[in-house]
Amino acid sequence: MPTSTEISTNEPISTNRDDPSSTKLVSNGTPQMKGSKLVSEMSDDSRTNGIKYDVERNHDSDGDDVELKDPACDPDHPVKVKFQDVSAAAYKIRSGVQRTPCQRSRLSDMLGLELYIKSDFQQITGSFKERGARNTLLTLTEDQRKSGVIAASAGNHALALSYHGMMLGIPVSVVMPLIAPIMKVSMCKQYGANIIIQGEDIAVSKKHAMKIAKEKGLLYVNGYDNPYIISGQGTLGLEIVEQVPQLDAVIIPVGGGGLIAGMALAIKSLSPQTQIIGVESEQCASFGAAMTAGRPVYTASGPTLADGLAVPEVGVNAFETAKDLIDKVVCVSEDQIALAILRLVEVEKAVVEGAGACPLAALLSGQLPELQGKKVAIPLCGGNIDTTVLGRVLERGLAADGRLCRFVVTVSDRPGGIAELTRLLADYGASIKDIFHERAWLKSEVFHVQVKVVVETRDAEHSAEIERRLREKYSRVLWGSSLKF
Repeated sequence: MPTSTEISTNEPISTNRDDPSSTKLVSNGTPQMKGSKLVSEMSDDSRTNGIKYDVERNHDSDGDDVELKDPACDPDHPVKVKFQDVSAAAYKIRSGVQRTPCQRSRLSDMLGLELYIKSDFQQITGSFKERGARNTLLTLTEDQRKSGVIAASAGNHALALSYHGMMLGIPVSVVMPLIAPIMKVSMCKQYGANIIIQGEDIAVSKKHAMKIAKEKGLLYVNGYDNPYIISGQGTLGLEIVEQVPQLDAVIIPVGGGGLIAGMALAIKSLSPQTQIIGVESEQCASFGAAMTAGRPVYTASGPTLADGLAVPEVGVNAFETAKDLIDKVVCVSEDQIALAILRLVEVEKAVVEGAGACPLAALLSGQLPELQGKKVAIPLCGGNIDTTVLGRVLERGLAADGRLCRFVVTVSDRPGGIAELTRLLADYGASIKDIFHERAWLKSEVFHVQVKVVVETRDAEHSAEIERRLREKYSRVLWGSSLKF
């Protein structure tokens, strides 16, 4: 069975690789690693606009794969972060990270509870990740500050580490997968980071980053499981308790587990009666699987709007810290996440990414009836949603809310047939967003045409009225996704 090691950030973290049973702390949970030649070097021709594209396959010089492990995240010796680590982190980062507002939400009456939203998407780089990144960088020794750090990330961790590395004068390298959004790649470069594009997914990028760390003597910084990352994220919980006392519950998104581990530790230490509820995407329910198994386990994941939570296996340190502090874990669907993003845009005027909207999605889903009439806080922990994705997500939210509907109706192909349909829709207040008619694949009589329509309505009740009027008027109506005549 793995043994748990409690740490305090007042001492440096280090791991003796020759003696796995001994765990000493090095500065951010990762020792400087030397030796072993890096497999594939970057050629000058592979540099594009300051970004390196590694076109070689990762392999060692002798052709054998070598498994690289992060000593700060040892499954055999998980680290249990303590409350004093979070307190120390709050003191260290206080001058470099925004203290974001936590205000009563206008969604409170709609939800039937007293809701407070912590707007951590207002950080400079748009997410809570700055807290852990700055805390980790501030723990480096002088030699480590000179040599720099490296990480693998497709998004918020990369941005946070790059920005605070620039602010503190610490070199930062980030290995990003090919799927990383161009906007985030460009922003990391603007913050002065050395960007390397490698791998079709984050797992390949991580492996490559750890190889570079070993070759160059850099510190590899895990974005959710490094003990200093966890304690830095916990400062978000400290602020919530200070800003909104006597909370009944805090709902926290769960991916790799670093945020919920740090926040749960801080909140439960100061307010033991406050319920901690984790929420994850049903496309990657890795924390719930870990709670069931009693240890982190690999969980297959699918594409999700909450891409920041799509971590197939939660961190060992995060799980060790959080497992006894979490009261409940729920899953939310893609439609519920889209609806939450829509509600935040319309009501709170806040643009929040899928992962950050998951706590609200959990409330909207009806899975937490015990919170009715209670005092609840949620962190809106990230706002870095691609603008190209936002439009599609809002439309999906409208559909989930019953305000964007599609149907197929068979009408007369005589003059005035389609005009009669559009007049009916106008009379009952529906706005046509898209309309298309076809004749070739219609199997009924030749003087009819099939019309496909997308309409916008006021709400689900209005949509139901439109459907009822259409069925009264026409014999063949195909409505929504039910495919029922």
